[in-house]
Amino acid sequence: MPERNPILITGAAGEIGGVSRTMVDMLLEQGHPVRAFVRQDDERAHSLRRAGAEVFVGDLLNIADVTAALKGVRRIYFSMSLSPYYADAVSLMAAAARAQGDIEAFVNISEYEQSFMTFERMTAPVEERSARLGGLVSDWSPQQRAHWVAEQVLDWSGLPTVNVRAAIFVENPVLTWLALEPLGSGELRLPFGDQRFAPIAGYDVAELCVKILLDPAPHLSKSYALTGPELKDMHGFAEDYAAALGRQVTYVPEDVDTWNENYVDKSPVAAYPHIAEHLKSLTRLVAGGRYGADGVSEQLETLLGRPPKTVRWALENNPRLRELAAA
Repeated sequence: MPERNPILITGAAGEIGGVSRTMVDMLLEQGHPVRAFVRQDDERAHSLRRAGAEVFVGDLLNIADVTAALKGVRRIYFSMSLSPYYADAVSLMAAAARAQGDIEAFVNISEYEQSFMTFERMTAPVEERSARLGGLVSDWSPQQRAHWVAEQVLDWSGLPTVNVRAAIFVENPVLTWLALEPLGSGELRLPFGDQRFAPIAGYDVAELCVKILLDPAPHLSKSYALTGPELKDMHGFAEDYAAALGRQVTYVPEDVDTWNENYVDKSPVAAYPHIAEHLKSLTRLVAGGRYGADGVSEQLETLLGRPPKTVRWALENNPRLRELAAA
């Protein structure tokens, strides 16, 4: 039976193909009412209305807005774009949910790092912390720390929470639009040497979160670490980009700090230091071997009853790469 109370989806105004927007479409297609929380009443909000969602325009950092958005809601999916106030927003949503008192599920999109960065490891001597992060950095990015704090807050809140700890998305800017210019010339320029890792398709995360929201009881108080289906090196990635673009693509390795200077610091992202620092931390972690160290997770396949979508599938369905392929 369809859930009759509206399901609150934050971050819903993300681009087409983003996790929140994909979830909205999936839920509506199955006949479930959705309340989409957006920051601005713009064309993206109008698109959500046309799809059949109820649109709530507000600020995740305004407790009055958050409280109003929750009225009549029993199940929440929380997501927010990279922000220095991410932990604040989670805390406000948790406070409003506790005050309302009848929340059945709080699905929190988190990060894969949280599965191995325990309190004990975070407070270990600096050499050990550095080793766990691939030997290149001894600290997290501000966004990674914010996700850690957010998980602690939700644990303390006593809310019926599920943490979905996703690996790097195939749709991450590092793997898509920051890499577009050299891809146009048939080169995949990334600073990952011969490291292997298993990014996940946003579609898979959306499908799992929808499954949890529609039947939360088996998942409450659990945390799921999700990866893509296989560890793959950059030469394997180049083959997938080639298939998506319909042209030959060759992997050209670069030094990690040089790549960050050329592709992050000289991009529009540089205007947002919080985002830039997060992306640069990710590249150092991948280059240091952190994301291949634990292999791949089978949790998504167990939960969905199917293998994760491949990197190639996600690239072939990426709007930016489709545009590049058609150019």
